[in-house]
Amino acid sequence: MKHNVFFSILLSLAALSTFTACEKEKEVIVDPTQPQGTFSVAKSGTFTEQNGTGSKGAAQIGTDEDGVQFLKFGTDFATNFATGTVTVYLSTSMTFTPDPANGNPLLRLIGPVSKAGENYFRLSPAADAKFTHVILWCGSANVPFGFAKLQ
Repeated sequence: MKHNVFFSILLSLAALSTFTACEKEKEVIVDPTQPQGTFSVAKSGTFTEQNGTGSKGAAQIGTDEDGVQFLKFGTDFATNFATGTVTVYLSTSMTFTPDPANGNPLLRLIGPVSKAGENYFRLSPAADAKFTHVILWCGSANVPFGFAKLQ
C-alpha cells in the first residue's frame, strides 16, 4: 500500500512538472510601426495651416532605442479629415512639387494619416537630410493642408 501511495505521488509530481514545463511561453509582440523604448528627437517643427484645414500640432523626426527612424505627429496634431485621409510627404521645401518623370526627387511619400493625435510613421530607409519639411497633402482636392518646417 505504501508503494502505491508513493508511486501515485511520484506520478502526480512528474505530470505536474511536465505540464508546467510545456506551458506555452507568453509571446512578446513587437509592433514595427511603433518606436521601441525611448524616442529621441533629432528635428522638430509645428504645422502651419493651409487652405482653412485647421492643420496644427507638432511633427518630429527621431530614432528609437534600436536606431530605427520615425516621423512622429504629436498628441496635439489635427487636420481636416473630411476627405477621409490626408497623405504625408517629406519635402525639400514647404511647397508640394511633384515631378514623377524624374522620380519626385524633392518629395518622399510617407503614407496616409487618417486620425488626429499621436501618429508614428516608420522611415525605412531613414530619411535623407535634404528633407526639411513635412507636407500634408489632399490628393482628392489637389490642395495642401499644411506643412511643418523641421529644424
